[in-house]
Amino acid sequence: MDISIWFFISSGLFLGWSSGASNAVGLFGTAVSSKMIKFKVAAIIGGIFTLLGSVISGAGTTNTLTNLGGINAIAGSFTVALSVGISITWMTKAQLPVSTSQAVVGAIIGWNIFTGSPTDFASLTKILMSWVASPIVAGIFGYLIFKLIKNTVLKWKLHMLTLDNYTRIGLIIVGALASYSMGANNIANVMGMFASASPFVDIQLTENFTITGIEQLFFLGGTAIAFGIITYGHNVMKTVGNDLYKISPITGFAVVFAEFFVLTLFTSQGLERFLLEQGLPSIPLVPLSATQSFIGAVIGVGLAKDP
Repeated sequence: MDISIWFFISSGLFLGWSSGASNAVGLFGTAVSSKMIKFKVAAIIGGIFTLLGSVISGAGTTNTLTNLGGINAIAGSFTVALSVGISITWMTKAQLPVSTSQAVVGAIIGWNIFTGSPTDFASLTKILMSWVASPIVAGIFGYLIFKLIKNTVLKWKLHMLTLDNYTRIGLIIVGALASYSMGANNIANVMGMFASASPFVDIQLTENFTITGIEQLFFLGGTAIAFGIITYGHNVMKTVGNDLYKISPITGFAVVFAEFFVLTLFTSQGLERFLLEQGLPSIPLVPLSATQSFIGAVIGVGLAKDP
């Protein structure tokens, strides 16, 4: 493969790295800042499950983003990814969680205007409506989950050490689930702009097993996201306990659990097929702002804590 291809892909890898660093706060931020889980453990779990989600379940949201505006030249893909990566890194450096999805959509629309290409307003409307709905749905899930915890676990009067152990296990489980769903949902933001101009060809390993060019893109992007979580995620995680949010470990469990539910709803192709088979309206597969979902869940849990 021409070495210039790797130069163009490098901006997507840079974007993946910056996205992982930024989104780490919504996965294990509470667990790490409260010292319930060591950062190294959180980063490894988050990185592994993010990569798995990217490769296994990343196709649905990527199709939606591709429909927004086809970038059929890899130089254009490079430009869009680089502009988003610089923006995300700048905000992350300031220790501010930021929406990669919004930055990517803005960059794609800017590219469409620059090249005179049409923007698919049906896809744009679907994305914008999902951005509005996702924090609301996350708030509802957060409210219900914490109400359930409050009326069950917190009434059992468990010993503090026992409760801490259960909470630690819960934070690991929901952090892994949220990492998987975040990778599946957000890989579109990292490699979606390269999908229409993928430089990779399918690799047929056996008669019944082929690694497609898109799956190769997803693997590279997922690896970059994981690397961002591992190498720079701690800087953003510190804002959970120190600057932006004051969240206890139990509250954090409810928040991340709600975030996982919302990301899964807007990512799962299996759920989409099930709803359509039942004659029900499907939920759009859209790359969401994990940060907005996280904040929506925080507000929902906060309302549930009030008497």
